[in-house]
Amino acid sequence: MSTTSLFFTAAGVGLAIAAPVGPMGMLCIRRTLTGGPRAGLAIGLGIATGDAVYGLIAALGLVGISQFMLAYDRPLHLLAGLFLLYLGVRALLQKPAADTGNGNGNGDGKLTQVGRAGALRAYASSLLLTLTNPQTVIMFAALFTTLAPRGAFSSAIALTTVGGVFVGSIAWWCFLVTMVSLARHAIGSRLRVAIDRAVGLMLAAFGVVEIRRAL
Repeated sequence: MSTTSLFFTAAGVGLAIAAPVGPMGMLCIRRTLTGGPRAGLAIGLGIATGDAVYGLIAALGLVGISQFMLAYDRPLHLLAGLFLLYLGVRALLQKPAADTGNGNGNGDGKLTQVGRAGALRAYASSLLLTLTNPQTVIMFAALFTTLAPRGAFSSAIALTTVGGVFVGSIAWWCFLVTMVSLARHAIGSRLRVAIDRAVGLMLAAFGVVEIRRAL
């Protein structure tokens, strides 16, 4: 398999890994609804970066780091569960933004875009949340074993594979944020609030599941 073919194959795998809508997808949808495309893209970039970090760990054979993360699998699941539960409860209790002509919105319910600091916070939170799932290392280790040419594994091949997975993942998050942004402008403010509440409930439910996995 050539380097180009390996890259695009890995990108397809990255797209397939990111596409199932789990807790991170729910978080991306909610932040896009409440903060606009910049916030949603920051969430997606953080998720893709976290996957890339674990991908590099698996690809470069950093056994010590991967064993350390796997050894603390339960505390990390507990941390992730508590964070998801916090985000879900916060979404459920948060008051909807007023559809007024002030700085919080306008007549059609369009919220002010988050600033650079808000986007950085969204990126950091999604990155840290992604890094609380060390089992991703096992998944990427299996991926590299499958994709890498037999007998020709090298750092260049590892980086090509990780880069492809990262690009595929980013492509999915860009698509998701675009679709949610378009849908947000096409629906009324009451329905947007209902969707936000439903996402908050799902995030809380995912948090409870993660906490149970840690116990």
